[in-house]
Amino acid sequence: MFDGWIRLIVVCGATLLFACFVLGLAHSISTGFAGFWGGLPFWFITLFVLSLAAYDAWDEGVRTLRNKN
Repeated sequence: MFDGWIRLIVVCGATLLFACFVLGLAHSISTGFAGFWGGLPFWFITLFVLSLAAYDAWDEGVRTLRNKN
């Protein structure tokens, strides 16, 4: 049981770090040379990738923890 909680904490931390990196990258593209309209397609890609990462975090962390009990 303790192993499952450690996995959940690591998965949440890694997903949070990944989200900070990707959102920071999208922000710098949109406020830099590309401007808002040039960075808008990257924002759509960013939101899609973050939704995939959130699903994977849920699948790896929460669902795995529930299935072990």
